[in-house]
Amino acid sequence: MNTNTISNRVPEVVGSFWIIKVLATTVGETGADYLSTNLKLGLSGTSYIMSVILLLALFNQFRLKHYVPVSYWIVVVLMSVTGTLITDRLVDELKVSLVTIIIVFSIILAVVFAVWYANEKTLAMHSINTPKRELFYWAAILVTFALGTATGDYLAEALKLGYLQAALVFGAAIAAIAIGHFYLRMNTVLAFWIAYILTRPLGASIGDLLSQPTKNGGYGLGTVGTSILFLSIITSLIIYLSLKQKRVNHSSIDL
Repeated sequence: MNTNTISNRVPEVVGSFWIIKVLATTVGETGADYLSTNLKLGLSGTSYIMSVILLLALFNQFRLKHYVPVSYWIVVVLMSVTGTLITDRLVDELKVSLVTIIIVFSIILAVVFAVWYANEKTLAMHSINTPKRELFYWAAILVTFALGTATGDYLAEALKLGYLQAALVFGAAIAAIAIGHFYLRMNTVLAFWIAYILTRPLGASIGDLLSQPTKNGGYGLGTVGTSILFLSIITSLIIYLSLKQKRVNHSSIDL
């Protein structure tokens, strides 16, 4: 096995990566709604609690020397919830418009990428093999979640496209990026990050579509039902990836 692959602190970008990513973003949307509304913690209370949990998860993640599926995806799910809460608080509590949020977070993301590239000369996923690069990586991901939440809400609610139509728009955009990458030689790193940003509003639109009541254009499964369903799928996939990684590591040791 390639040494760089073994020391990489994040997963390979394959089909399972994108599946879990979309599922995680859906859980981020429904989970944030459940905690703040159903449990009546409020946006502020939920934000503080989730921020502390996220910091603890990140602390554990940075202790690791290589990619561990359980740790990595727990951080992704928590970042999805936290990113959703950041945008929701800006909109609901501070009354910031979605357009302003989209513009501001787009600028912040561009700055993160610029500083990251200036320091490391790469933004590639397969090169996240030092704590410094991983720090830039997680910073970019948190911003993509907040940006993606605002973008999804803007299309589905502000422009009144509806959750299903918004999901179809983002799904089509991701498909276009995939075609550009596989058939038109689009830059791999650029394609990855654009797709990564777009999976957030796709997942959020799917989450709202499934969880929101029928009178609001959803299927009425509720935040609890939707969260449990998607968390079960995520857990099953993580268990599979963990067992697969264990077998690969044993094979590499034997060699």
